[in-house]
Amino acid sequence: MAKAKYTRGTDGYFCTKVWDGTYNSVTGKKNRKTLRTKKSSKALENMVNEFNANVSERKNMRKSDITFLQYARRWADVYKAQRSNATKAMYDNIIEKHFSHIEHVKLQDVDRMHLQILLNNADGKRKTQQQIMLTFKQVLKSAVADRLFPANVMEDIFMNIEPVKYEPKEKRALTSVEKNAIFKADFQEQDKIFVYLIYGCGLRREEALALTIFDFNLSRREVTINKAHDLSTGKPVQKEPKTSNGYRTVPIPDKIFHSVSAYISTLKSGGHIYLFTMRDWKPMTKSSYDKMWKRIQKEIEVVSGEPAAGLTAHVFRHNYCTNLCYQIPQISVNGR
Repeated sequence: MAKAKYTRGTDGYFCTKVWDGTYNSVTGKKNRKTLRTKKSSKALENMVNEFNANVSERKNMRKSDITFLQYARRWADVYKAQRSNATKAMYDNIIEKHFSHIEHVKLQDVDRMHLQILLNNADGKRKTQQQIMLTFKQVLKSAVADRLFPANVMEDIFMNIEPVKYEPKEKRALTSVEKNAIFKADFQEQDKIFVYLIYGCGLRREEALALTIFDFNLSRREVTINKAHDLSTGKPVQKEPKTSNGYRTVPIPDKIFHSVSAYISTLKSGGHIYLFTMRDWKPMTKSSYDKMWKRIQKEIEVVSGEPAAGLTAHVFRHNYCTNLCYQIPQISVNGR
């Protein structure tokens, strides 16, 4: 005779705990429910099997007719409200442009097929497919925490779908001819100081554009980074540096110090605050920055005698990070 699977306890009940298909939102551990009966071990086993079947068939969730698209929109509005504008724009693009392909599918009916449909519609765009996969998973994880979607089904979806492999293009550093052109090019004064600071101090574009005369301690030959300008909406919006390590004070190398110091003195005498502005002395917009960068790139090409393909402000920072390795006290702005 087969041995009973469950044993009657001292209280007279057969008892066991089963996973209800969800996770604890704080600890991340599986939520379990206690099943018990006085009848028999077999009766409890039948209860467990029925409960597991209900979990598998998504019957153990809070009932809701909300669609996947509607929930994704709420998720972005509520849980991603504090992210940067660029990140929020990425989520909005994925939700509105791609998730709309399954706009009538209810959240609780979502399956692997729906994710594959979204990936297929973005065929050939590996970065977009990766963003779809990332956003889709985050939305479902949130739905699991809200007890609107079973965790076991979410796990099955991602265990049984081919992962998206995307390798971003390798970031290049400045070429030797571009480095040589930096101090030979006939830049406009404002353009020159911008180039000098992103090259000699390794500033991000948004950090440089937010600089004011008050961020410089010329007696100590230092510049302090404590803010940035987000241009993702076209107009400058002040924000915090990209990371907590973005708050820093950086030495101004001798090679550029006198030019930077003279430029700041000119601004002070004119009663101006921001280093990089439009004609009305207001901080640069995206369009005004793009015009400045085209001038910078053109002057570098004139001196170097070759196209500066892929040259961006971030290339200067990448060059600083790679070649100078943040050894700030010992750096040479010539990159040696």
